[in-house]
Amino acid sequence: MRLSGIEEGFVRPGLSGTIGSATLYTGKPFDLAELRSRVGERWGALERMHQILMPSPRSAALFGHRWAFAGPFDPAAHVISCAQEVEPLLAAAVVRQLPPNRPPWQLLVPKATPSGGQPLVLLAHHALLDGSSLTTLYRLLMDDPGIRVRAPKPALTPPRPRVPVTDLIREWRSSNSPGQPLPLAPGECRPAVTVTRLDPAVMRSARRQPATGRGATLNELLLSALAGALPTCYDTLTSRPLDAAPLYVRVPVDLRSPDETQALGTLLTALRVPLPVDTDSPADRLRTCQHLMSALNQRCHAHRTALPVLEGISRAAPWLTATLTRRMTRPEVNTAVCTAFKWRDGPSRLHGRRLTGIIALPPLSPPASVNLALTQNAETYTLTVVSHLRPGDSQLLANTVTEELTTMAAMST
Repeated sequence: MRLSGIEEGFVRPGLSGTIGSATLYTGKPFDLAELRSRVGERWGALERMHQILMPSPRSAALFGHRWAFAGPFDPAAHVISCAQEVEPLLAAAVVRQLPPNRPPWQLLVPKATPSGGQPLVLLAHHALLDGSSLTTLYRLLMDDPGIRVRAPKPALTPPRPRVPVTDLIREWRSSNSPGQPLPLAPGECRPAVTVTRLDPAVMRSARRQPATGRGATLNELLLSALAGALPTCYDTLTSRPLDAAPLYVRVPVDLRSPDETQALGTLLTALRVPLPVDTDSPADRLRTCQHLMSALNQRCHAHRTALPVLEGISRAAPWLTATLTRRMTRPEVNTAVCTAFKWRDGPSRLHGRRLTGIIALPPLSPPASVNLALTQNAETYTLTVVSHLRPGDSQLLANTVTEELTTMAAMST
C-alpha cells in the first residue's frame, strides 16, 4: 500500500523522521515480561503497528514508499530495556533511524530518573504515527483505558467543507510566501535536545493572561514566548527594517473528525503563522498570537478541502510531494514548529504506577530551524526544544522561553 501524501512528506532524506514521548510513573521498576504481555494484548490487533516502511521496487524518489505487512506481532522485538536515562536517550533518538525491516516503532524502558520516577519512551517514525496516535497508544496501555482496544480506521470519504476558491488561494499564499530565516550559517547547525520542567505556579498565572481577556491556551503561550525569545537569542532580529519579511512558525492541527479520535496514523496538517517578533510588549505579543490562533479553525477548512486534491496529485507523482516538502521546510519559509499537548484523561495508572509527567519529542527539522513542544499532565508542565541550530542554542532557547513565560505570568502585577 502506497503512503499517503502527508506520510510521504515525513520521509525526508538526511533526517531520521523519529518522534516520541516519554511518560513518567511512580513506583517500582517495570517488569519487562509484564509490559510485553500488556503491549501484545492491547496493541497486537492494531494493523498500523504491523506495517513496515518499504521503498518502491523502482526509484523511491520518483515512485514513493509503500507499507508492507510485517507478519506476526512480536512484542519482544519492540519492547526493550535500555541502560540510558531519559534525556540522553531522547537526544540520541531524534537523530537515529529506527531499525529497518520491522515496523518503525519501539517502546523502551530506560533507567529510573534521579528522583526515582519510572520512565517509558515510545518512539516511532512520523510517517507511521503522529503525536495524537502516540497518546492513543499510551491510553490503550493504561490499567483502565476508557477507550476501545481496537482503534477505528479513518472514514474513507470524510465530509469536505465548502470553501471559496479565493480562500484556497489565500491559504496557499499564506503557506508558501517567503519569510526571513534565522541569522545562521547552515554549516554551523547541529542537532540538540533540551528538556525543561516548568514551574506550575508560573504556568497557571500565565494561562490567566492577559488579565482582561479570556485566558491563554498552551499553544498561544508557546508562540508568544518564542516570539519574545528569538530577538533575545539572535541580536540581529532587533535591528530588522520595519518592512522585513516575517519569521514564520507552523502549528500542527489534527484532522481527525470526532468519529476518528482514536484512529492511528499520520492525520494532521500544519498551519503557518507569522511570529510577532517586532512587538515589544509581552501582552501585545500574546494578544497577537491569540488572534492568529483564533483564525486557525477557519483556515483549516481550506486544508480539508485541498488535501484530497493534493493526495491525488501525490499518488500520481510522489516526487512532487518531496519537492513541495523541501520547499515548505526551508528555513526562510518555516523557522519553527510549535506543538502543545494536554493529557486530558485525569489520573492514569499503568500496572498500578501513577502517571506523573509527559515529555514530548518532536522530530528534528532541517538545519537552521527548531521544533518546540509544550506538554501538561495535571500540574506538571514540560518544554522540549529540538533544535537544528548552533551548538548551545537549544538550551539558550529553552531558558529564554522559560523567562518569557515568567514575564507573562507577572503581567497582571
